[in-house]
Amino acid sequence: MDEGTGSGSEQMQINEMSFEQALVALEEIVTQLERGDVPLDKSIELYERGERLRAACQDRLDTAQARIEKIVAGADGKPAGTAPLDGDN
Repeated sequence: MDEGTGSGSEQMQINEMSFEQALVALEEIVTQLERGDVPLDKSIELYERGERLRAACQDRLDTAQARIEKIVAGADGKPAGTAPLDGDN
């Protein structure tokens, strides 16, 4: 993947987005690409940005899943709290 100019700044902007904001931006890119009226060079740029947004969303989903899996059950089997994500359990 070509990192092009400004991609470091763009990645910082993507990392500052909430999951929902990144998902909306990704959906907008998909809509533009599906319309098929975007020039080839712009399509490639959109695709690359979409891939970075997809990766950011996937990272956040993976982190959320890991946190959910760390929920600690009490003696009655009900959630009693959470354990640190990188705890030694």
